[in-house]
Amino acid sequence: MMELISDLDILIIGQQAWDTGIGSNCKNIAVELSKTNRVLYVNSPLDRITRLKARGDVDVIKRLDVIKHKESGLVEVQHNLWIFYPDCMVESINWINNTAVFDFFNKRNNKKFSESILRALKMLNFEKYILFNDGEIFKGFYAGHFLHPLLRIYYVRDFLTGVPYWRKHGSRLEPLLIRNSDLCLCNSQYLTLYCREYNPNSFNIGQGVDIDDLVDIRATKPEDLEPIKGKIIGYVGALSSARLDIEILVHIALNFPTYSLVLIGYEDNEFRFSKLHNMSNVYFLGQKPTTVISSYISNFDVCINPQLVNNITLGNYPRKIDEYLLFGKPVVATKTVSMEIFKDYVHLAETKDEYIEFISNALQSDNKDLQKWRIDFAKTHTWAKSVGEMFQHIQQTLSHH
Repeated sequence: MMELISDLDILIIGQQAWDTGIGSNCKNIAVELSKTNRVLYVNSPLDRITRLKARGDVDVIKRLDVIKHKESGLVEVQHNLWIFYPDCMVESINWINNTAVFDFFNKRNNKKFSESILRALKMLNFEKYILFNDGEIFKGFYAGHFLHPLLRIYYVRDFLTGVPYWRKHGSRLEPLLIRNSDLCLCNSQYLTLYCREYNPNSFNIGQGVDIDDLVDIRATKPEDLEPIKGKIIGYVGALSSARLDIEILVHIALNFPTYSLVLIGYEDNEFRFSKLHNMSNVYFLGQKPTTVISSYISNFDVCINPQLVNNITLGNYPRKIDEYLLFGKPVVATKTVSMEIFKDYVHLAETKDEYIEFISNALQSDNKDLQKWRIDFAKTHTWAKSVGEMFQHIQQTLSHH
């Protein structure tokens, strides 16, 4: 059994706020770390564009109240774990094309953000601490410079620069951020090799699945599934046209007219206006809280992940695959480099016709022994194991630091 590091102070910054409505690797890691260490999880600061566009949003109102000092931004969520809403607002600068001008304002944003964090660190008496940056390329670029941490860790769980927003300036800044970090940690071998191009101290720590949260309500059937009869082919996750192949979904719906294709998650515009909305056996049930996702997955007959194959998805480790398998469900997913670790447990398709073949086979061949086999495999992917790997690399890096 891996020896856990204890009694460290760990500062986490990243893209996803604690009050995000979707699953978050970073939140899971924070909870696991807090079992033996003190952890401060910092939400991304409010930016001016978000304030203007979403001024009535409860999350924006909360952040403005903190900025106006109407309430404290520091909240203890459980033993050893605090979240912090920064008491500052930063400028929205990604539209700036000039590199020198962008860097000037980005450094200024970083300084404001870091000064806010330092106030929270002082309140908690964090003096020597580790900085864990969850892919915050821009607002975390100068964090090591302004915050002076004991160790700088950069965590990569997505190929961010494959996304236009991050590509614009991130394709230049992320390699520098990786190079300037003391340790880089990734959730797939593909992303680890990417990081090693810039930093040899880069390692794959895999990831986990929320076993306790997912199994609590598996017997519950949601009301919006009640009217849907027959076999269900299901997907849970963001309905993003940059990641998912709409044509595969259409092909599935056409080839299984007596089955229901149930899609759960927030839709982008391409999905909202796709032909899927005109198909009688396709059901869009919207985004659901993470606390009820298990009740949907447990009622699917087969689960799918029809990814596009591109720079964004090649190195992606989809957390939904472990979630599907934890319920013993047969799974059909697009074959990518990172999906290779699932090849013995998941049907990996390379074409839309293989999706049809594999879904048919999965439904016909499913049995209790296969279900148990899948469940047992998913249970080997724990956050305790992933963070245990992290601890080993932290320890090794500190010993040579």
